[in-house]
Amino acid sequence: MNLQKIIFKNKDGKSLVGRLELPANQDAHNFAIFAHCFTCNKNLTAVRNISKALTSNGFGVLRFDFTGLGESEGDFADTNFSGNVEDLIAASDHLGANYQAPTLLIGHSLGGAAAIFAAAQIDSIQAVATIGAPSDPEHVKHLLRNGIDEIEHHGKALVNIGGRDFTIKKQFLDDLQQNTLSATVKNLRKPLLILHSPQDTTVSIKNAEEIYKAAHHPKSFISLDGADHLLMNRKDSLYVGDSIAGWAKRYLSIDDDEHLIESDHQVMASLDFEDGFTTRMKVGNHYLSADEPVSYGGNDYGPSPYELVSAGLSACTAMTLQMYAKRKNWHIENVEVHTSYSKTHAQDCEDCESSNAKIDTFHRDIKISGDFDEKQLDRLLQIADKCPVHKTLHNEVQVISKLIK
Repeated sequence: MNLQKIIFKNKDGKSLVGRLELPANQDAHNFAIFAHCFTCNKNLTAVRNISKALTSNGFGVLRFDFTGLGESEGDFADTNFSGNVEDLIAASDHLGANYQAPTLLIGHSLGGAAAIFAAAQIDSIQAVATIGAPSDPEHVKHLLRNGIDEIEHHGKALVNIGGRDFTIKKQFLDDLQQNTLSATVKNLRKPLLILHSPQDTTVSIKNAEEIYKAAHHPKSFISLDGADHLLMNRKDSLYVGDSIAGWAKRYLSIDDDEHLIESDHQVMASLDFEDGFTTRMKVGNHYLSADEPVSYGGNDYGPSPYELVSAGLSACTAMTLQMYAKRKNWHIENVEVHTSYSKTHAQDCEDCESSNAKIDTFHRDIKISGDFDEKQLDRLLQIADKCPVHKTLHNEVQVISKLIK
């Protein structure tokens, strides 16, 4: 399984529930922990998208619910920022004891601040990435502004955050005051990536500037222009995941060949129940995702199966034409192969049992740039049909399936 349910204990013995997501080959070159935002949970769409992008780049990712949230045990009213940091340390201990010590820590919003505090206490962490993080934990007080007076006078209050009611106790506010991020960032001395949107209305980009100024090099900043605080647009969250993966690889120990799967087959596809149609694939030495378009119930995170078949035909055609032209000492400046797949009515099909039958049709348009006469172009069009994939599509094909353990 590429997605595993993980249960581990926090400092107080409460069970915390998470999901460990692995690459398609189930062999992660590095492990990362994701800290979700204040009152959020591990299953936020953006968190899942970021995790998928990271696993597509060979990382293993543990995302879990902080104490008192989601599936995890505990009363949220009794939790605080320091407790979140302790939960991250507990998650790191669990990975180290059962899988591999994490090297990358990622945090979103208040989870970003918690990630910085935790990274300072976890020796194995070699790189930290924050997304829309506040420069001070006390920033979260603005979400509680309607209940702060009641909390101060009565010790607790019911506060509505994001459409849900949470009981916040005075100890939560007191704990925020005791944690100053600037000094922790200054002393962190670990590579830090700060991602923030200039349009973030929940945590202003001024916070990113303050974190950046406090940190020592190596430090990096990526502007998430146009993104909202929760990264509701999937393109934004996937971009964040890919950006973190690319940046982190500069600072982490990665053997490019270490995570390649040992298999007798050229292609492997892996799909978990909760992923819908989004399928992780290993093709040769390359990783990619396949999916269906949104109109078919997918997320459009990758090409559809038929688009992959069309892609094979297009690539094979282009390669075949260039190979033939070079053999003939013809110079093709560029060849473009545009291919679409559809089912069309076989009105003139002699072998079709029904006049309503449909046949699989690939529409292939070929554009060849270079100095060619009509005779040469006609010959190149004939050669296009000799592409090996083209021939395979016309040949009698066998698919032999068996169950394996």
